Amino acid sequence: MDLITSTQNPRIKDVVVLSEKSKYRRERGLAVVEGRRELENCLAAGFEPETVFCCPDLLSREEALTILGVRENVLVEVSQNVYSKIAYREGTEGIVAVIKVKERHLDEIKADDGSLVIVLEAVEKPGNLGAILRTADAAGAAAVIICDPLTDLYNPNLIRASIGGVFTSPVFACTSEEAYKWLKSNKFRILTAQLQDSHPYYAVDMTKATAIVFGTESDGLTDFWRERSDEKILIPMLGKLDSLNVSASVAILSYEAVRQKMSRR
Repeated sequence: MDLITSTQNPRIKDVVVLSEKSKYRRERGLAVVEGRRELENCLAAGFEPETVFCCPDLLSREEALTILGVRENVLVEVSQNVYSKIAYREGTEGIVAVIKVKERHLDEIKADDGSLVIVLEAVEKPGNLGAILRTADAAGAAAVIICDPLTDLYNPNLIRASIGGVFTSPVFACTSEEAYKWLKSNKFRILTAQLQDSHPYYAVDMTKATAIVFGTESDGLTDFWRERSDEKILIPMLGKLDSLNVSASVAILSYEAVRQKMSRR
């Protein structure tokens, strides 16, 4: 197997562009995954690697093949200076993969009359979304629906923040209209997290099919969801500030749904 030692190699340049340009990722139908846990979760979710770049100074070829289960025909070894060029974070683990992404549609969601769905309007930061995906996985949410068609689900920072949860979690990007239509056709009760005209979250039944909708920290929810909610809920704020980080809010309300369901078993 040849070792790539030049950062000017066309394959290396291509990985760099894929990491940096969301438009290029969409056009190619590819994404870049860095790190062992992230790649393990990606492969376990059934995503196919196009190429896996391994730096033998950091991770042996044998480890990549046996521990991660990477196929030999997609494995390419690179020198440490080349690896530093394609890696986008410190404390890295010697492996970067280019994977084929999958189109996701709302009708793929597997929901029942006790499911929880998390709906997000206009996600601002990949770090917040990554944390939310980890919470959704832990709380057993049926789906995370992002109502922003410009959301890049395969942003490298999102993949890192979610520890690969973007691959393992049922996460979908669509318009608010599409999300609302799907929720109503599947008989979900829609709760909006907002301060105005709301009840404390712990006083609201979340044991049936429930969708909780969250807005941005700066602007809150749009009128689209405020006008269509079945009930409005709030998290009591006892200090001087009137806003929690959206990922913290998702965690609190998701686990209230978990608590209510478990207490009725």
